Amino acid sequence: MRIEKGSVVLPLPTEDIVSNEENMWGIKLPIKYKALLIENNGGIPIEKSFVANNHSYAIDRFLCVLEDTEGNNLGEYDIDVTLTRIEERLTDNEDLVGVDLLPIAILFAGDYLCLDYRESVDAPKLCVWNHEESGELDPVVYFVANSFEELINRLE
Repeated sequence: MRIEKGSVVLPLPTEDIVSNEENMWGIKLPIKYKALLIENNGGIPIEKSFVANNHSYAIDRFLCVLEDTEGNNLGEYDIDVTLTRIEERLTDNEDLVGVDLLPIAILFAGDYLCLDYRESVDAPKLCVWNHEESGELDPVVYFVANSFEELINRLE
């Protein structure tokens, strides 16, 4: 995947930092996505468009992993910051510990591309989380791909 020069959010997370996040979220990240975080944290993809649910979507930016979000002018793009803002709208299980849907990219117009762990904590599918239709404990999502790698291969 090609990333726009100068769009990566620094500092880059280490393998240990990403592993700690996985433990906190109670999931396992896809290998290719984990590599994207470590090498191109929060970068803007050059090929960014995909079609799902008979609709064309565009990735504005991948979300990032930061240890210090307040001291970083791009801290608003941190995955944990995003989860804090919308987590009650990303699950229908009020007793959930961890995540069902993990936002990994912000899409044009405010939706998010998410890893969907509802069927498997080891092999998430990808979906679009619709911010306008989703309510508290009532996420509305649209299937995108069976894997992160499948999505990457479809980006235009």
